[in-house]
Amino acid sequence: MIIGIPKEIKNHEYRVGATPNYVSLLTHAGHQVFVQRHAGAQIGYTDQMYAEAGAIIVETPEEVYEAEMVIKVKEPLPPEYPLLKEGQILFCYLHLAPDPVQTQQLVESKVVGIAYETVTDSHGRLPLLIPMSEMAGRIAIQVGATCLQLNHGGRGVLLGGVPGVLPARVVVIGGGVVGTESARMALGLGADVIILDRDLARLRTLDALFGPRLKTLYSSPSNILESISQADLVVGSVLIPGKTAPKLITREMIHSMIPGSVIVDVAIDQGGCAETSRPTSHAEPTYVVDGVIHYCVTNMPGACARTSTQALTNATADYALMIANKGWKRALKEHAGLRHGLNVCYGHVTNEPVAHDLGYPYVPAENFLA
Repeated sequence: MIIGIPKEIKNHEYRVGATPNYVSLLTHAGHQVFVQRHAGAQIGYTDQMYAEAGAIIVETPEEVYEAEMVIKVKEPLPPEYPLLKEGQILFCYLHLAPDPVQTQQLVESKVVGIAYETVTDSHGRLPLLIPMSEMAGRIAIQVGATCLQLNHGGRGVLLGGVPGVLPARVVVIGGGVVGTESARMALGLGADVIILDRDLARLRTLDALFGPRLKTLYSSPSNILESISQADLVVGSVLIPGKTAPKLITREMIHSMIPGSVIVDVAIDQGGCAETSRPTSHAEPTYVVDGVIHYCVTNMPGACARTSTQALTNATADYALMIANKGWKRALKEHAGLRHGLNVCYGHVTNEPVAHDLGYPYVPAENFLA
């Protein structure tokens, strides 16, 4: 199979879809890999390293998109839409539910879109989303702590406090991977942390994991309101796979928060879990609503692009090799979890939550695997 690795064009996105080691796996299996010049240069992966791994270095995205399968990190952007072609395999994060324009373009181009974020394993987990959720959860605390500084517009609170001064109050909404890693980081810095979730079994797990340092609370509108109205930093980490994130934080709740406090909405890739959230970029990461600083960058792990690339490609390489070796139909037929990753196929939406949220007819992936 001919495989293309483009240079990402999203704002301040320096991750790359494949490392030289990943390319070596593909070329040693007999596949031809085109890597766009300087695709990994910003994070230390030179064109020479890719060439030594067996890749062919090409100059333009047009050359990369001649490939049968394109492996990248983030969703295609408008300049890339005309490069997509019928039957081409697109293997990357897509996050379609809050993005009707992209969805329409992928449907019209008739690509085979396999989204990292909806691939599952045998336990129902999201193995290709987990590494970036871990990254985003940890980064959320770093950027939140920075935004709380007075020189960044915050209320001038140090997350961990100092002897004789209380630490900051951190509220994490959602106890999944992002929430767990946010809590871990915040507790490690000495903050006072509350985590909310509706899954009592998950709250028990978190209680056993962190002990009395972490306060757990059942997630309800009244509990969210009471918690965030006293918070210095709020992390939104709600996820329903494939679907638009529920708006658990209302505009009225934001209005109740302390001026100079911060919300980091990690759920922004799926539309955000606050009514006041809108996508931002690393170039302009924040804005203010009712005195509350909002950080809603849609590619948060891109801030630590080398670590993120290594973590992501550790997870995606075996799946890409499976698709390349077997072809997408056989690979999806044999691997139910990979089949869950199929979001669009030859002009149809094959992910039920995406179809529901955007008003498309739902066509099961199995219809294409005969």
